[in-house]
This record gives sequence, structure tokens and C-alpha cells, in this order.
Amino acid sequence: MARGRFLAFEGGEGTGKSTQARLLAEHLGAVLTREPGGTPIGARVRDIVLAAEENGLVDRAEALLMAADRAQHVAEVVAPALDAGRHVVTDRFLGSSVAYQGYGRGLPTAEVERLSLWATGGLRPDLSLLLDVDHAEARARIGGARDRLEAAGDAFHEAVVAGFHSLAAADPERWVVVDGGGTVAEVAERVRAVVGARLDLAG
Repeated sequence: MARGRFLAFEGGEGTGKSTQARLLAEHLGAVLTREPGGTPIGARVRDIVLAAEENGLVDRAEALLMAADRAQHVAEVVAPALDAGRHVVTDRFLGSSVAYQGYGRGLPTAEVERLSLWATGGLRPDLSLLLDVDHAEARARIGGARDRLEAAGDAFHEAVVAGFHSLAAADPERWVVVDGGGTVAEVAERVRAVVGARLDLAG
């Protein structure tokens, strides 16, 4: 049995990741999941990390919680599905930790990446799709009610987006930047074209 392929959607807030992850998973017949919160334990982690109010969580603890969520996620959802020959599409993975806790929070990016790789047993996505959306449009999409990370401020989010682009530029074999502007259908078509070309997955 051929092992499944693993695809991750990455990007800042309001880029449409969740919608595009769902559409691609439906198109491929893949397992759809997310981080944080792809498991019952992960849902508890998500409640802590994304609490609407400031809860005193320090940056290193945030990074460790994200890694803990990822370890559980891989063990419980991602690895079993891949081993069973299922494709897996996740809304966020390792790249988000490096971008948010590394570039955004200012923690050493290499250490954040090593922590996540240890948590996953070295598992990386076969392809990470970075949805790129104009900053003003992305912020408008978020709306008024914002969680703890969404409300972190423009400087933080600009650093996160720059971090994502640095990751994509440094590893073009595993990353691809997709224009997230336009209608949902237009973005979905771009995503399917990229996935078909890079991984030979036509759905």
C-alpha cells in the first residue's frame, strides 16, 4: 500500500486557509484536520493558546504547548492516516510554529523548528501551501471578534507573514506560495493546479 501524501496550508490570519484546506480535502478525498485542536487533547491546548482574553501565557510556554499539540496530532491523526494510505490535509503545521513563535514572538527560529521536529518524529509535510493575501484584505476578513493571536497587533502579524515568506523562500521543494486573493473558487483552482503539478494529485 502506497503511503498517503501530507499537505499543510500555512499563512497569516484571514488568508482563507481553513476554507481552502476543506475544499482541497474534499477534492482529494483526504483526511481534513487542523492545528491546534485536531485531537481532543489538542482542543484543550487550543482553548489555552487562543483564549479571547490575555491569560498571561509566556512565549516559551506557548511554543511548548503548540509542540505538545503537534505531537498528539501526529500520533493520533496524521501518521495513522498516512500509514493507511490516506492523504492528509491540515490547516497549519510546523511552519506556523516557526512563523508565530519564532518570527512573531522573537524566539530562536532554529530552536522552535527543532522542537517541532522532535514532537513529530521528524515528519514534515510533502507540500506546504502558503496563502498570500494583502494585509488590509486579510485583516478585514477577520472581523471584529478576535482571539488572542488575532489580536496581537499589526507589527506581530507583519513579522509572522515575513517569516512565512522566509520559510517558503528557503525551501522551495517543500513550499509553494499561492495567491489567496479573489473568489474562493479562483483560489481553490490555483491550489488544485499547484497540487496537481507538484505532487501529481489530481483528485
